[in-house]
Amino acid sequence: MSQPQPVICDRTPNTTQKQRKIIHIDMDAYYASVEQRDNPDLRDKPVAVGGSEARGVVAAASYEARKFGVHSAMPSVTAKRKCPDLIFVKPRFDVYKAVSMQIREIFAEYTSMIEPLSLDEAYLDVTDNLKGIEIATEIAREIRAKIKAATGLNASAGISYNKFLAKMASDLNKPNGQAVITPKNGPAFVEALPVKKFHGVGPATAEKMNRLGIETGADLKVRSLDLLIEHFGKSGPYFYGIARGIDDRQVKPNRVRKSVGAEDTFMADIHSFDPARAGVQPLIEKVWTYCDANEISAKTVTLKVKYANFSQVTRSKTVALPFGSLADLENAVNLLLQAIFPVSRGIRLLGVTLSSLERKVAESEPPQLLLFIK
Repeated sequence: MSQPQPVICDRTPNTTQKQRKIIHIDMDAYYASVEQRDNPDLRDKPVAVGGSEARGVVAAASYEARKFGVHSAMPSVTAKRKCPDLIFVKPRFDVYKAVSMQIREIFAEYTSMIEPLSLDEAYLDVTDNLKGIEIATEIAREIRAKIKAATGLNASAGISYNKFLAKMASDLNKPNGQAVITPKNGPAFVEALPVKKFHGVGPATAEKMNRLGIETGADLKVRSLDLLIEHFGKSGPYFYGIARGIDDRQVKPNRVRKSVGAEDTFMADIHSFDPARAGVQPLIEKVWTYCDANEISAKTVTLKVKYANFSQVTRSKTVALPFGSLADLENAVNLLLQAIFPVSRGIRLLGVTLSSLERKVAESEPPQLLLFIK
């Protein structure tokens, strides 16, 4: 997924203007927590949503499973080896979406400035909120309590003066907690943070930064804008800004992105179709879930393949009418993936991107046949 591009200038955060108050709400182990809520037999037990004991990939893991090192995108076989008592549960995306809508109704009590990122997380701009509450931490605390009362689920929150730091703060006191990063503390917080923990810096980018001697926010901050653009292209200004605690991106409700994508770098290179198919499945589900939650449809899917020698190829499929279901998208990706095999070298990374995005038509309209045109 491409990095967000804020407006950047060489300054510290501006405290003379009205300070923005951004909350990032992130549900705790969302899919797994919903399953544990609905099935008492799963409570306090290690649960993996998605995959199976024999094959597939974990889409989400409960906190009980995470204690054993189980995490999303992990092959099910590996997860079972790490946690022999792991219980696999099939995902129920219709339920996750319904609960997500309940949560968004709570958000709407406080602000209309809501930018969903997925079913389980969103940014809220509460600078001028509907209840006139001046302290954002109080709003976050109220929202989390209402989510718990309405759904039985725990949420964590991050509060700060920009989106990047609010996102980082929501991870600080998980699960079922919240944290604040103030304008005074923001730059120092970033300087001390390893770049591999930055939101927007994936494993491959972190590895590239490390090769350049950039391991912390402080290391990133001393690099010039020109150098960052040279090595990271259009993401350079974003990295330059966040290294200084600066992110001027606005919370944008109901926006349609140009594209939405997900990718994963594997611990070991992949050489055959079955593990590649297993590795790409959580990426398909991630982009589909985002679009479904935001009532967006897509006509183009692109498969990205990066090989062990860092060469890469992309393959795209465009349909005449938007993909109508997760199964349709899976079939399209399968066709693209099959076309690259057999491979002459290992695959180190796979990515899935949806583009040609548009708002979904009303559900009352009749479904159309899916015709491939490219």
